[in-house]
Amino acid sequence: MIPRYARPEMTAIWEPATKFRIWYEIEAHACDAMARLGVIPQENADAVWKAKDVEFDVARIDEIEAVTKHDVIAFLTHLAEHVGSEEARFVHQGMTSSDVLDTCLNVQLVRAADILLADMDKVLAALKKRAFEHKMTVRVGRSHGIHAEPTTMGLTFARFYAEMDRGKARLQAARDEVATGAISGAVGTFANIDPRVEEHVCEKLGLRPEPISTQVIPRDRHAMFFAVLGVIASSIENIAIEIRHMQRTEVLEGAEFFSMGQKGSSAMPHKKNPVLTENLTGLARLVRMTVIPAMENVALWHERDISHSSVERGIGPDATVTLDFALNRLAGVIDKMLIFPENMLENMNKFAGLVMSQRVLLALTQAGVSREDAYSMVQRNALKVWEERLDFRELLLADEEVVAALGEDAINEKFDMSYHTKHVDTIFQRVFGES
Repeated sequence: MIPRYARPEMTAIWEPATKFRIWYEIEAHACDAMARLGVIPQENADAVWKAKDVEFDVARIDEIEAVTKHDVIAFLTHLAEHVGSEEARFVHQGMTSSDVLDTCLNVQLVRAADILLADMDKVLAALKKRAFEHKMTVRVGRSHGIHAEPTTMGLTFARFYAEMDRGKARLQAARDEVATGAISGAVGTFANIDPRVEEHVCEKLGLRPEPISTQVIPRDRHAMFFAVLGVIASSIENIAIEIRHMQRTEVLEGAEFFSMGQKGSSAMPHKKNPVLTENLTGLARLVRMTVIPAMENVALWHERDISHSSVERGIGPDATVTLDFALNRLAGVIDKMLIFPENMLENMNKFAGLVMSQRVLLALTQAGVSREDAYSMVQRNALKVWEERLDFRELLLADEEVVAALGEDAINEKFDMSYHTKHVDTIFQRVFGES
């Protein structure tokens, strides 16, 4: 976690103090369940709650761990310092370290997912607002970076909205999938602890009992969680790349907001650089970087090894903190983004009328011209537009073969821009449920 790219609410989830608080709640709830089942005395379970308002001393736990070389044992030793050795003697009864570690991790991932889902709502709201604002703002669509046919800026925002909405649905599913806990003891057989303890702890922590654990919760759940974060990061980059392209001097159809006092370059005072979206491209790479290690964590030896542990200590906070920051930055970029409709029209008309070539091609085929001949007729005029910067419509009107097939009125009609926007309402209805 780099503080520059971190927000307090998300980083708090991964603070040692938060982790130890969750560990404590797992142990205390487990004691309650065991007391209810008659496994341990009720007074011992009650005694554990004496520490409910304690701020666990992270430095002290680290000091103990330096000797024990075991983080959970260090925590339990520190807990006994608050509760009393005799009172705490039934804490962790029949449990194994992974019961605490894995259940805690999933609590943290669920909390992180809830923040990320709220972040995505911010992005979706910004995209929807800008989509309706520029629903009919015409711009040229591009394929291979080359002018293709007219579209609208509203449709650009709408497709990003639909993509992010899919991402939110995937994240919700990933959150639900990772929301399991395991209090099943060594190798997951419940030999030394009643399954009802697991049920009680999970209920108190907002989780579901893991159907079958092998001393660890299966890591395919976590692999899917991080894979979804990676996909969302890629969607962030998809939007960022489009904005970066739009801000290029030669294009300038849109731009990041440039605040008063902001500087674009240490050397060139004229510069307005797309630094926020470039930053988002980089942050997306960092989030995706966590996906392969998460997938490699699925394959553990037998019932458990700890090759996954060091990985998750890094990728858990890194992926969620970075994505949280990126989503909030993206929402701000979209909300304040400058749009330049006049430049969009100017760019589209840079090669006058050329974007209507397909419509002329289709009209020729419908008029009885073979597709091969029609393509040749349109292309020979289109190439003159490319090479000589002439007007496409005027070239067609001067082409006797095209005029003979279509007539002048039909040729002129093919340059009506509204032809390309007639189904915008339909698309908006599909995406937003309203138009």
